[in-house]
Amino acid sequence: MTRIAVVGSGYMGGGMAQVFALAGHDVVISDVTAEIAASNLERIRTETEEFEQQGLFPAGATAVIAERITAAQSIEDAVADAEFIEEAVPERIEIKHETLRRISRANPTAVIGSNTSTISIAKLAEAVEHAGRFLGVHFSNPAPFVPGVELIPHPATAESAIVAAEELVAGSGKIGARVKDATGFVLNRLQYALFHEATQLVDEGVATPEDIDAIVRSTFGFRLPFFGPFAIADMAGLDVYAFCYASLQGDFPERFATPAILAERIERGELGTKTGGGFRAIDPERISELVAYRNRAYAKMKELLDELGPSPFDEPAGEAR
Repeated sequence: MTRIAVVGSGYMGGGMAQVFALAGHDVVISDVTAEIAASNLERIRTETEEFEQQGLFPAGATAVIAERITAAQSIEDAVADAEFIEEAVPERIEIKHETLRRISRANPTAVIGSNTSTISIAKLAEAVEHAGRFLGVHFSNPAPFVPGVELIPHPATAESAIVAAEELVAGSGKIGARVKDATGFVLNRLQYALFHEATQLVDEGVATPEDIDAIVRSTFGFRLPFFGPFAIADMAGLDVYAFCYASLQGDFPERFATPAILAERIERGELGTKTGGGFRAIDPERISELVAYRNRAYAKMKELLDELGPSPFDEPAGEAR
């Protein structure tokens, strides 16, 4: 696919347009009015120039964006010849339904993705003509710099549409992962579970928001760019996790009941990397290689953080860089 349309040209839509254009696609953006789309196009160009000057985009990115991204007079004009269309309008189902009706009527063949972060893909698909070509394609903010993209088919999504979206995402330098159409998908289920427990700790007087943020970003959050929760559990040892759950259950029996899938693996003797597999399988002969990668990754992350210095949230007053 070479012709892309992005409907909704705000910060998220503009960021996705930049991603697709830098990957070599021609992109047309549109919005509620032609004036808004044109204004956002100027913002995208200015922002791209700033990113290039800051070294965040490659040399020549400004010229590429100027050549490859254009603004349409209407949604219908934007999507008419597109092979892939990304909907990025506000997170209200009535707005998305109306937009998706317009998109699918104007173009009966293109694969259509929605950037929704929480709304059921199956419910959104109700407004799409030929709904087998529709799925969720959920980028994270800021789209140019966060690599992960959730790909969320609904039960009637055609495999060909999923594969086309996967190839587009991968060809744009992103990491796509298929997830089922469940409320909150994966990203927000996990993100809000963490936030909810963090608010509980504040309410209970265990720690301040500042100290919780410091702990998260400097301990388990420090590991997350390299390993997900299942890989981390396997490296720690699933038996160790079970002991920790048993301790937590004393005061929080409902919030920290031992997950059945954890107990089942322990019962089978699958304790993580030390037994060659838990949630994630690994060849026992590669464990030393894994440990070396982990240690190198964490050391490099510490070097990067030292180089960047503290964020404006964490700098003492009067010491801004």
